[in-house]
Amino acid sequence: MATTIKYADVEVGTELSAQTFPVTRAMLVQYAGASGDFNPIHWNEKFAVEVGLPDVIAHGMFTMAEAIRVVTDWVGDPAAVVEYGVRFTKPVVVPNDDKGAEIQVSGKVAAKLDDNRVRVDLVATSAGQKVLGMSRAVVQLV
Repeated sequence: MATTIKYADVEVGTELSAQTFPVTRAMLVQYAGASGDFNPIHWNEKFAVEVGLPDVIAHGMFTMAEAIRVVTDWVGDPAAVVEYGVRFTKPVVVPNDDKGAEIQVSGKVAAKLDDNRVRVDLVATSAGQKVLGMSRAVVQLV
């Protein structure tokens, strides 16, 4: 599957559709199984609190993966993302209730680069706090 978004049709400032992603404890356990990251701060409330966290927190890579979905949904092809990086600024705290937590993600085209590439800057928040900083993806367009 290749992107159909044309470089010539994209302007700096183009906003991607914002999305909200749920995060539950069950999702964190599933992610731990898939990733092999079984650190107890991601599933054991008692342990997380003992090491100074407010509660169980989502894996950083899980948070990063949810955020890039805004870009892959926009471009229509995950392979079009040729670079992606973030800084982790705050944890996503996931309470043990039916709601869990949410990650809100928005993005916009911040720069048009050479070779039909664009840089997309993302903003990811949870519980009103920015959880990813310097979240940027470079996307190959046609």
